[in-house]
Amino acid sequence: MEVCYQLPVLPLDRPVPKHVLSRRGAISFSSSSSLFGAPDPRQLSQRRGAISYDSSDQTALYIRMLDVRVRSQVGFEPERRSSHPYLCIDFRTLHTRLSCGSTSASSGPERRVHRLLSFQRYLHSSRLLRGVPQQIPLHILDEDYTGQARCMLEKVGNWNFDIFRFDRLTNGNSLITLTFHLLNQYGLVELFQLDMVKLWRFLVMVQEDYHSNNPYHNAVHAADVTQAMYCYLREPMLAKSLTSYDILLGLLAAATHDLDHPGVNQPFLIKTDHYLATLYRNTSVLENHHWKSAVGLLRETGLFSHLPAEDSLNMERELGSLILATDISRQNEYLSRFRIHLDQNNLCLSNASHRHFILQMALKCADICNPCRPWEQSKQWSEKVTEEFFQQGDIEKKHKLEVSPLCDREMNTVGNIQIGFMTYVAEPLFAEWARFSDTRLSQTMLGHMGLNKASWGGLQQEQTPVSEEAEASIASADTGDAATAARRDANTAAVAGGTSSKEIPQGSRES
Repeated sequence: MEVCYQLPVLPLDRPVPKHVLSRRGAISFSSSSSLFGAPDPRQLSQRRGAISYDSSDQTALYIRMLDVRVRSQVGFEPERRSSHPYLCIDFRTLHTRLSCGSTSASSGPERRVHRLLSFQRYLHSSRLLRGVPQQIPLHILDEDYTGQARCMLEKVGNWNFDIFRFDRLTNGNSLITLTFHLLNQYGLVELFQLDMVKLWRFLVMVQEDYHSNNPYHNAVHAADVTQAMYCYLREPMLAKSLTSYDILLGLLAAATHDLDHPGVNQPFLIKTDHYLATLYRNTSVLENHHWKSAVGLLRETGLFSHLPAEDSLNMERELGSLILATDISRQNEYLSRFRIHLDQNNLCLSNASHRHFILQMALKCADICNPCRPWEQSKQWSEKVTEEFFQQGDIEKKHKLEVSPLCDREMNTVGNIQIGFMTYVAEPLFAEWARFSDTRLSQTMLGHMGLNKASWGGLQQEQTPVSEEAEASIASADTGDAATAARRDANTAAVAGGTSSKEIPQGSRES
């Protein structure tokens, strides 16, 4: 017997009752439970935040029934992205209030139509909902943004593409606009017969689920990675070998690779006993969460519901394989495998498994390509990721936790962190990528990285004497303050040797 639960649709301006709030959030199921039936209460052995799960079930699927945010045990809470007026509305619970005369007469299907009309009205996209003849070009942007933003999209394959400027021109919707444009440019919407309403809804939900209060792991980073992935997909070695399926998979993986990132790293989740660390047994915790979150949105929107079930499952699995490859703790594993292939010259891109591996390496490069961007962009990204590290360190200090490596703003600098990251993580990866694809783009990336590394080194040399002079003046003002002298010596030592070790700490994650 099939059991269905009817979730109430609540007015947006009313608080959520407690009896509804207790049922909000995501559910998961094990192999013995049905996706469409009621879960067995005995299997839901633990409930943390918005997710019920069986602690022994590692295939737990993260599905959001209503928009829910999970509060951490140590008090940080993500915010909704609200820079664009349309994105203040939760399209998953969006509904239109009918007039008093028609409220009682409205049926289920009619209510669904009214929701679509409301969605259409807020997005000014009637063409997407009424159906677009193939000969009419799709309008990617609203009329207000068809100027400079459209001109930038014409050069989206340029490595100097300024994602920060593009995000401003699209009023904070760079991820939606860019991903939609690329899928349409490749003809993937028509080829895979993707429903335009479902696609747009999926992209809106993806962008919403990136936390705008994260300095680095936000929707702009996802858009930047997606643009970099597009540049790599256009490289001759890949362009002549990849199938449309590969391209679709690569773009979706880039757009969702950090979905619902909490702004802290895996060691933080483990030492705070976060429910995600328990769910994924302390292994690729964030990457598994990004993957399952993406699968949840794919199923919630039904983007691939028209495809055979086996094809949809295969796409979900391969999407996970790409996202899991971005785990920085597995960097050496993938890099060694890449070197072996290149040394033996046995990569055959007519082989589906080899193409998938190259997509993994391309996504890894796109994820940490910030040091390879022009200085102005690279510097902004460096400051953002370092600030996110420091914010985690501040939280750890506040709650009397051990401060993670590179997260103490008193012991580290942006320059030291970036020089170490380039030396031990980025340079080895992009050197091997250049061996695989020795093109102008590869040489440009290596050139930018060398210049950026030298720039950070120069800034470090300029800042160190100033810092020492300031500390000396403070010490001379109060010669009896031994604590000030001790702090001065500690800071000098930290600046001199903050990244002298070749071992990259687990917390030094820039992906």
